[in-house]
Amino acid sequence: MPDGTTPYRSTPIFDEASLPAALRRAHSTRAGVWGVIRVIEGRLRLTFTDPPEEHRLAPGCPGLLPPERVHFVEPLGPMRMQVDFYDHPPAI
Repeated sequence: MPDGTTPYRSTPIFDEASLPAALRRAHSTRAGVWGVIRVIEGRLRLTFTDPPEEHRLAPGCPGLLPPERVHFVEPLGPMRMQVDFYDHPPAI
């Protein structure tokens, strides 16, 4: 049984070369799905499109993805990252 802090799903760990094109272009999570981008190494730019907002993510500085909010990511050099998915607002 999930304890409220455990994601129900996580992506593989991606680096700047393996980061899928789908994550580099505008997309969103489904209704009721929250995401947390966790940077393991390096830096990543997270951009929300409406309203426009930009965040620089790094280890210890995760990015919160609210349900249905359109966004995309861009590596800022060599990096490794993973996305965790929750069915409730996660504690980050």
